[in-house]
Amino acid sequence: MAKQAFSTHAPKKVTKDAALPVRGYLAELSLDKKLPKDIDALVLAVFAGEDSLELSGGELLDFIFNTEQQAEILRQLEAVGATGKKSEITRIPGVTGVGPVIAVGLGKAEELDDETLRRATGTAARSLKGLATVATTIGDLGLEAAVVGFGLGSYSYTGLRKAKDDAKEEKPTTIHFISTNKADKDVFVAAQIIVESVVLARDLVNTPSSHLYPESYSVIAANEAAKFGLSTEILDEKQLEEQGFGGILAVGNGSSRKPRLLKVEWKPRKATTSVALVGKGITFDTGGISLKPGAGMENMVSDMGGSATMLATIIGAARLNLPLKVTAYLPMAENMPSGEAFRPGDVITHFGGLTSEILNTDAEGRLILADAIAYASEDKPDYLLDTATLTGAQLVALGLRTSGVMGDGQFRDTIAETGRGVGEPAWAMPIPEELDEEVKSPVADIRNTTNSRFAGMCAAARYLQEFVGEGISWAHVDIAGPAYNTAGAYGYTPKRATGQPVRTFIQVLKDLSEK
Repeated sequence: MAKQAFSTHAPKKVTKDAALPVRGYLAELSLDKKLPKDIDALVLAVFAGEDSLELSGGELLDFIFNTEQQAEILRQLEAVGATGKKSEITRIPGVTGVGPVIAVGLGKAEELDDETLRRATGTAARSLKGLATVATTIGDLGLEAAVVGFGLGSYSYTGLRKAKDDAKEEKPTTIHFISTNKADKDVFVAAQIIVESVVLARDLVNTPSSHLYPESYSVIAANEAAKFGLSTEILDEKQLEEQGFGGILAVGNGSSRKPRLLKVEWKPRKATTSVALVGKGITFDTGGISLKPGAGMENMVSDMGGSATMLATIIGAARLNLPLKVTAYLPMAENMPSGEAFRPGDVITHFGGLTSEILNTDAEGRLILADAIAYASEDKPDYLLDTATLTGAQLVALGLRTSGVMGDGQFRDTIAETGRGVGEPAWAMPIPEELDEEVKSPVADIRNTTNSRFAGMCAAARYLQEFVGEGISWAHVDIAGPAYNTAGAYGYTPKRATGQPVRTFIQVLKDLSEK
């Protein structure tokens, strides 16, 4: 795809056909009944047995190799010291007629679960660079987990680097999953949709703020949604002012790139359950007048991860044809210091009339979420789920990989449990009753942060709770750490954007649609 040129100071006029300037590379995934000819390698699973290695593949393995060939593969693996431990990758010459073998360790057979399979296949996918065509029998152990692991693990994002004259365009590996089960086709297609949904979120978060700012982001996101038949509506700064979105305007007016609110709707026939999704879309966060320290500020390109998650989730729901109404509300703003920026001590009026006293302009994400939550509540959905890269307190409490989930007890607990089930760690957290007093303001209905350094993640949730309509089951998910990986790649998780927790939310929607 051609790379678009955008000025970093005076944004180029956004056209109706705007698209991401760069997309990440992803392996091409295929489901086949038999082993293709001329593959570069065959990827097999191997377990750590009590006394020796054990090949896995069942009837598929017997279909490809005879007994002598299987014995030779085991002999080669043992000769190079393979142990079969989880995510161990071992390459061997293989046998005549099939060629090189890549063995993926899965640990002890009796301890195998979907997450072990996802992580191991993700690690394997990252080892396939330079191979054009590979095949695997690992799907026999769990096709959905294997497709997700291989698919997400194969992702790479090259960014906006200048191409070298002698460099060839990188081509993705094709991974053939061998299966003789007719029922596997539907599983395979659904797993591909999950992978592509996560990758969309990753690509959006990885895009620099010079290219993804409220106006361009809203159009790009709307175009992505329209590809799959979803209806969209974009409110610009004038419409936001006319309708009273004081939180979004307060945060976004400090920038020359004015704020937007994107509404995306999936409304199938006969849907009886409705779900609202709200995601924070701060395309860059300087902290505003409460300026952040300079070190690491470049990572604030990820501060729109919540909105990317919700866009990917609603598109995934539509592609899976889930029979429930889903509406995403994505507020987008750039938080910058200027003569038009909001200040500590200001009082703003949100959509719906509630007022907020501003103590810290770097607690801006909750201000735009508050507007969107109040707006979403007008439609009286059965469930309202919001997510954001919201607080540093989330990292202090739960670390880099575990999301904090707050809100209504049963819905909160369900989301946390679902996250752990799909391999996206999440933990239910309380909203302590003493926070009721701490978020009170002497000059407004509520203040956007407390004067305490304690329970910052939970205080943010308590603030948002004020804007949720009566009778709506609500949960808030803080993904400050999990959405953006500043360490090295592991399993099927790359460096930078992770796409977490798209898989959790799609699974939550699946479960709700089956009630």
